[in-house]
Amino acid sequence: MELCIFEGTFSRMSITILGDQGFDNKPSIEAKALRINLNKYIYGTFAEIGAGQEVARHFFKVGGSSGTIAKTISAYDKNFSDTIYGEEADGRYVTETRLDKMMSHEMRLLKKRIPKKEQPNKMFFTLANTVATIDFAKKFKGHGWMGIRFQTEPEGAYNQIVLHVRFHQTEARLQQEALGFMGVNLVYGAFYKHDDPKKLLRYLYDNIDTDAIEIDTINFSGPQFKSVDNRLMSLQLIRNGMTEAVMFDPEGNNILPARILYKKNILALRGSFRPVTKVNIDMLEKSYEIFTKEQNVDVSKTEVIFEITLSNLRAQGEIDEEDFMDRAKLLCSLGHTVMISNFKEYYRLVDYFSHYTKKQVGLAMGVNNFVEIFDEQYYQDLSGGILEAFGKMFYNNLKVYLYPMRDEKSGKIIDSNNLKLHPRMKDFYKFFKYNGKIVDIFDFEENLLNIFSREILRKIKVNEDGWEDDLPQGIAEMIKKNEMFGYEGTKTLNP
Repeated sequence: MELCIFEGTFSRMSITILGDQGFDNKPSIEAKALRINLNKYIYGTFAEIGAGQEVARHFFKVGGSSGTIAKTISAYDKNFSDTIYGEEADGRYVTETRLDKMMSHEMRLLKKRIPKKEQPNKMFFTLANTVATIDFAKKFKGHGWMGIRFQTEPEGAYNQIVLHVRFHQTEARLQQEALGFMGVNLVYGAFYKHDDPKKLLRYLYDNIDTDAIEIDTINFSGPQFKSVDNRLMSLQLIRNGMTEAVMFDPEGNNILPARILYKKNILALRGSFRPVTKVNIDMLEKSYEIFTKEQNVDVSKTEVIFEITLSNLRAQGEIDEEDFMDRAKLLCSLGHTVMISNFKEYYRLVDYFSHYTKKQVGLAMGVNNFVEIFDEQYYQDLSGGILEAFGKMFYNNLKVYLYPMRDEKSGKIIDSNNLKLHPRMKDFYKFFKYNGKIVDIFDFEENLLNIFSREILRKIKVNEDGWEDDLPQGIAEMIKKNEMFGYEGTKTLNP
């Protein structure tokens, strides 16, 4: 293949970086590294801890690195690392705060030692990572933080991309290779794909098997990414198969799932939340009351998660991003942590939690959803069928907190004592019920049982009166102000 190398063109105001003329749709790692090296305007440092200088070595290997690399450093010894970057309050080294200190320190040195007046056309960058690869016992597969701070024009402000990875291979050599590839892709993407963050995200996996390494958190910041909503970028991670679940806090910031879930008691409420209703909140509050009274639950180490599965984000086969943002904003406005997952089945959600904690896990759900999990069609892909699924779901400290429903025909309240299942499932169900795995919520608000989000959504779209009363305080106002879920204030009902 004939390699076409770009030489950046610049004016007094900015640098223009051309596209991928002359490259295949997926250029090799070597081609990307060489293109960076031969761009005389890109200059920076590499600081890597924990997995070798896996990113920098690609730039050295292809040649021409003296035009790109001002310095590489790998402070493996803890004392050396602490002396350079400062000690961490928690004593850990593979953290986001450590990564930020590394990038700040190296960028400060770069700007001090390479004065801009001597290199007026250079675009500076610092690539850093702090990583723990698989241990000798192969019990801990490893994880790491990686980030790049960079300019897109010589006199421009600095932008930043920070991501967290989890390794899935069982050999350190393979983990190091995947990390090196992703690092080159990150540098390349920062300079050549920054105008399209969604594409940049996909290109991070160029020449890497998605089963090899997982990105479970990513954040874009800086003037180049001022229009980027990191929650939507989280959604892209799941859509692209880069991770199974992402989380963000009430302020809308992407957060590392491990940081929230590790060694915590977890109470999760799954729903479409389209929109969130008083029933959802009552279900949460009443189940939380019971959950926190469990003998082994410490309230100070308990997290409440509102979870939306990807299957609940689809509209006509595609994910409606605006609709997703509306749901997320409403939940965040109530002060809740939100989780988006691709777990259609509940047992997969519980299995995911078990990777982070062995403490008490609770699922708050309505009777109608609970009945669905006994439908065998959902477990046809498992060799052990529903037995295997329920073994994974209930083997840990899991309890289901069951919110009742009113039968639309008879008006009767349905709970764990009178719900109807397929005859083949009755004895199976009794096993879990009489072993204390299913707990009824009795202190519920009966007047809320007539609230259904689908009916509220219908009323919103046609501007029918009364739907506001069924929503938590402040939610209706947000829907109207931002015209969410098809709301149009001027719309009137047909006579």
